[in-house]
Amino acid sequence: MSAFLIRRLLRFFVVCIGVSLVTFAILHASGDPVALIMPEAPETDRAKLREALGLSDPLPTQFVRFVTNEPAFKLVPERMPTTLALTCLAVMLALAVALPVGIYSAVRRNTLMDHAATVIVFLGQSMPVFWIGIMLMLLFAVQWRLLPVSGWGSWASMVLPAVTLGAFTTPLFMRIIRSSMLEVINLDYVRTARAKGVSEWLVICRHALRNAALPIVTVIGLQFGLLLGGAVLTETVFAVPGVGRLIVGAIRQLDFPIVQAGVFLLAIIIVSVNFLVDVLYVYLNPTIRLR
Repeated sequence: MSAFLIRRLLRFFVVCIGVSLVTFAILHASGDPVALIMPEAPETDRAKLREALGLSDPLPTQFVRFVTNEPAFKLVPERMPTTLALTCLAVMLALAVALPVGIYSAVRRNTLMDHAATVIVFLGQSMPVFWIGIMLMLLFAVQWRLLPVSGWGSWASMVLPAVTLGAFTTPLFMRIIRSSMLEVINLDYVRTARAKGVSEWLVICRHALRNAALPIVTVIGLQFGLLLGGAVLTETVFAVPGVGRLIVGAIRQLDFPIVQAGVFLLAIIIVSVNFLVDVLYVYLNPTIRLR
């Protein structure tokens, strides 16, 4: 177990360093921020500003400065709790809907409910996040005036962004939960539990669901990272003061330190979630051999 954790921690550091290097290289290849700040200034003035910002230094020096850039690494963590809260709310809402519907669709296969869930999966996966957000905003905020259009802080302002972000993931969770349950629901140990007179609820939750949980946990871990990326669009649509909106504004202004710090911290969170998923594997199925 300790060797497994050490390997995962080493992978954690390698991925974080790789993400920071790739982000640094892509941003510096995307354009000159001085030309954006001073589009009509003479080249001599641009050179002075470039020198003042440290953009004339060698790339290794600029990278070291980025890693030790305290203002950027102080500003981004201030916005991170909002983004994490939005993502966690979206995951919880998605699971609250997808788990019972997916289990019921597997238990009642080929029924009307199962076919309706299949249609919802196709529709949900075909609708982009920003379109869902705009439609919910027009309906619940503009037309019915039940919820605020934008902002963050009160429970009412959290509803639309969380539902928007979770709506895209809910159909995927439903499909994975249904498929995983169908693989185990008719296995021998499940039929044996039923033959012993165990209630259907205990058979589904204690025997079938736990053994079907590995692919479900995998998808949740992967989708958590995608939801962090989707939070960029959601925060922009609903003016949520999170890391995603901060990164979008920094990209428009070619603010390299903010973009690099934001992407770096998001990468750390995603790798950490994947690490927790690996640990959950061992808890859910102790027979997994760690090599």
